[in-house]
Amino acid sequence: MILKRPSNQRRVRVAKKTKTVKPARKPYTAADIKLLKAHSKARTPVSKLSKLMKRSEGSLRQKALLLGIGLGHQR
Repeated sequence: MILKRPSNQRRVRVAKKTKTVKPARKPYTAADIKLLKAHSKARTPVSKLSKLMKRSEGSLRQKALLLGIGLGHQR
C-alpha cells in the first residue's frame, strides 16, 4: 500500500549541522616560561606581552599566577 502525502504539504530541506571545532591549545614551552619571567622582572605591560607572545592576556595572567610571579607594570 502506498501512502500519498496531501498536496498542501511540501518537503522542507534543512541544513546539516556542522561540528564545532575547538581551537587547539598551545602548550607553554620552557622558552615561553623563561620569557614570561624576564618580562615580569622588566614590568612589561601585559598588553604588549600578549602581542609579543601571541597569547591572550588572560592566558598569560593565569600562567603567571600558576608560576607564582607577578605580571604587568601595575603590581
